[in-house]
Amino acid sequence: MMYSRRMDHLPPYLFARIDEMKEEKQRQGVDVIDLGVGDPDLPTPPHIVEALCDAARNPKNHHYPSYTGMLAYREAVADWYRTRFGVDLDAKKETLALIGSKEGIAHIAEAFVNPGEVVLAADPGYPVYKTSTLFAEGKVHEMPIRAENDFLPVLEDIPADVVKQAKLIFINYPNNPTAAIAPLSFFEEVVEFAREHEIVVVHDNAYSEITFDGYRAPSFLEADGAMEVGVEMHSLSKTYNMTGWRIGMACGNPEIVAGLGRVKTNVDSGAFNAIQHAAITALTGPQDCISEACSVYRERRDVLVKGLSEIGLDVTAPKATFYVWAPVDDSMAFAAQLLDKAGIVATPGIGFGKNGEGFIRFAITRSIERINEAVERMRGIDL
Repeated sequence: MMYSRRMDHLPPYLFARIDEMKEEKQRQGVDVIDLGVGDPDLPTPPHIVEALCDAARNPKNHHYPSYTGMLAYREAVADWYRTRFGVDLDAKKETLALIGSKEGIAHIAEAFVNPGEVVLAADPGYPVYKTSTLFAEGKVHEMPIRAENDFLPVLEDIPADVVKQAKLIFINYPNNPTAAIAPLSFFEEVVEFAREHEIVVVHDNAYSEITFDGYRAPSFLEADGAMEVGVEMHSLSKTYNMTGWRIGMACGNPEIVAGLGRVKTNVDSGAFNAIQHAAITALTGPQDCISEACSVYRERRDVLVKGLSEIGLDVTAPKATFYVWAPVDDSMAFAAQLLDKAGIVATPGIGFGKNGEGFIRFAITRSIERINEAVERMRGIDL
């Protein structure tokens, strides 16, 4: 076989497989309603698009960008963190431009994890935490997150021999796929755990701005001591409807930021400067586009939760993210039934890890009309 041995341990990327299934149904003439992948259907705000167009026309932006990101972009990131979270960052040493937060998550284990060392990752969780570890030839220890613990990992349940081998921990709140939120006290607990065991913390905070009902998500970096032990991956993708633009940031401990940056200098050539200029406009410009998007998502959330409840699913309205995490008997069977009988794509919980079994994830990234139609289709089948 031509592939490396590490490929034997690499699962098919969940969302790529879902796309294949969706396309097959569409080839059969089915009008598919996709509530699967969390890709905002709302457009990028016009002022951000205009900033990109202006910057793209400037020949100065047509050359290789800085590996770490334009200083002006990193200063905008630092200013945004100060305004939004009250966190002070040194733009030169404590921020790094990413080609989307997924890219940073995928590369960071390579900087800190030796072959055979352990990475702690929530299960269910964003699949890239595990694949990042596999590429670094580390070992994943899955931390179960369950409803009875508010979908927070119980750190004291991690076996002592595993903790001794642990080098890095991934956490993610507001959470994908469960839509759970975490109090600042949990982040403080993680800081103490990481200090005691000399573990690098990576917090994925991509959904912090998609919140409802007066809830405001904290940054991990707000916790006392967080800058000593960890970094936070953030992204403009969900906040400003910029998933296709691929722009984000890593912020936090300067040594950890530098380690990730050293990997990146060897594997990519940075983010296109015109996109960074547009990102500066997003971070420093009017922020009402965020609250407007959240209003749209809240209305969709309410419609979907009401509909799912009426057909017999025990769902709770989430306070953050654009996901609804619903309990079902068999996630794969339920997802297959939705697609085959109703033409609806939803993501089986098992795809996020074995502890995701018994749940299915719906994304509210489609219009009210399509969500209403999806609910009506579900009413018409025996789920």
